[in-house]
Amino acid sequence: MKKLLTIAIPTYNRAKLLDTQLAWLAHAVKGFEDDIEIFVSDNCSTDNTQDVIKKWKAQLSNITFNSCKNVENIGVMKNIHQCLISASTKYVWTIGDDDPIQDRAISYAINKFKQYDDVSLLFLNFSGRNQLTGEPVHPDTIVGNRWFDIESEDGNGDGKAIFEHCMTKSVGAVIFLTAIVYRTDLMLRAARNWPGGETNWMYLAYLAGYCAANGRTIVTKENYLECIVAVSNWQKDPQASLLMQYKHVPEVLRKLTETGYSKQFYRAMMVRTLKDAKLRVLLGALRRWPAMAASTLIPFLTSVGRAVVGAAPGRKLKME
Repeated sequence: MKKLLTIAIPTYNRAKLLDTQLAWLAHAVKGFEDDIEIFVSDNCSTDNTQDVIKKWKAQLSNITFNSCKNVENIGVMKNIHQCLISASTKYVWTIGDDDPIQDRAISYAINKFKQYDDVSLLFLNFSGRNQLTGEPVHPDTIVGNRWFDIESEDGNGDGKAIFEHCMTKSVGAVIFLTAIVYRTDLMLRAARNWPGGETNWMYLAYLAGYCAANGRTIVTKENYLECIVAVSNWQKDPQASLLMQYKHVPEVLRKLTETGYSKQFYRAMMVRTLKDAKLRVLLGALRRWPAMAASTLIPFLTSVGRAVVGAAPGRKLKME
């Protein structure tokens, strides 16, 4: 019998964290061994990551457990992409090696996939916590520490409208690796439609948006995991942050319009990105990295100008 879900973990030189995550997984999969496969992609680690993988392969011998070690470090996004395209099951869930996940997340996902045969995308709601301060982090528009404010999780609504609503609430939330479960065939089709898309740090949003546009999209009402904020490279590197916000986000928005998302959504998101821009930051970037900043900001501002000419409010999703 073909398995239903691949749980994949991209990792690099974090053997201790991987060991902890696999220990959680070994406990959480009990009762679902026939439905699940495990895959670990080691991005050419130089620590004892391989020893950890061998240890858990032996202890989880009753579960299909595959792994690979890259001959060189191929980068974060390409390693994540490798996890995704390696899945042979109906669904693929790529999780971070350091993200706290509740045991019930696995049973929830498996039961939803068995209840609805046409699920194309599952967003597991999550709370946020700043790694440096330990304080809860959440959008100002959300009451309580819950990232997505969807109140119905039957997935009967318009998948594109649900995704647009989620991305409008928080661009960062729709690329939180551990919160997204894709239907594999749709994700692979999206990947084929954008060769080289894995070089874009917002790539996961495109894959999620594509899946959402082609089937039942479910967003959980309750939290099933926690996002540790202020640890990503783009959050710590000003150049990476600039590139992501003003080059990668517009690229993904353009790709989503090719998938059937409205031009109004594209325009609204581009205008919003401009409104969120801090002039002091932009001027500082032009002063510190003139060539890089100019090559990023000029095309962005040109695109915003074109969007403003025909700007219209994006569709508003009615929440029930």
